[in-house]
Amino acid sequence: MFDDFFTRALVAGIGLAFVAGPLGCFIVWRRMSYFGDTMAHSALLGVALSLVLDINVTLGVFIIAAAVAGALLLLQRRNTLSTDALLGILSHSALAIGLVVAFLSGIRVDLMGFLFGDILAVSVIDIVVIYLGGAVILGVLLAMWRPLLAATVNAELAEAEGMRPDVTRVVFMLLLASVIAIAMKIVGVLLITALLIIPAATARRISVTPEQMAIASAFAGALAVTGGLFGSLRFDTPSGPSIVVAALALFLISVALPARLWRKKQEV
Repeated sequence: MFDDFFTRALVAGIGLAFVAGPLGCFIVWRRMSYFGDTMAHSALLGVALSLVLDINVTLGVFIIAAAVAGALLLLQRRNTLSTDALLGILSHSALAIGLVVAFLSGIRVDLMGFLFGDILAVSVIDIVVIYLGGAVILGVLLAMWRPLLAATVNAELAEAEGMRPDVTRVVFMLLLASVIAIAMKIVGVLLITALLIIPAATARRISVTPEQMAIASAFAGALAVTGGLFGSLRFDTPSGPSIVVAALALFLISVALPARLWRKKQEV
């Protein structure tokens, strides 16, 4: 019989994996891994401002992540710098400003906890937030699935068909900001991107259709959470990094297995 804190961690982690998996697929398809990393780094600024202004940390992280996404869209329209340069500026600037604000505020901040997470400390309220927020995120994603997929494959064609790819991109960024806000306490700022990307990369090798990849990514993430937590319990290692190591192990297994074991699939 496991302790209550371990059970809560397992339930929370699996819930997060089922939300992060499908979103991670779009990050992989759109080659936006660095964007996800930028959004994750901005979370620390959201934490610092939340503590200074005495507001809910999850809400603060979402607002800042959404603001960073909006800033990226505005800067891209000016065409002054390449996207990767803009992402580099926003990523490191948001992280540095967050650290400076946390220091100047005089408020004691558990940086290690926010950077690497503490899934074993999740409460019942955290689980409710994860599952209710996750249900909303998945609901919006399901409703926007066809426009998002069309814009991912060919933005010009999607626009010609009246799907407004710019709007779907904003919606996707807001969904990503929501996941980061929810996931921060579980796997931490620095490991959120890994949980989004690695299960999706694993699922891509074994899937035939985009829908199959989204489902497989969710289950790969859930398996990584389960394996990581039990590995953490067995070897007394940090829980957040252990989850990511388990996700990496699944990816390496999928790569190591002969390609002939998987059915030929269409690339997205």
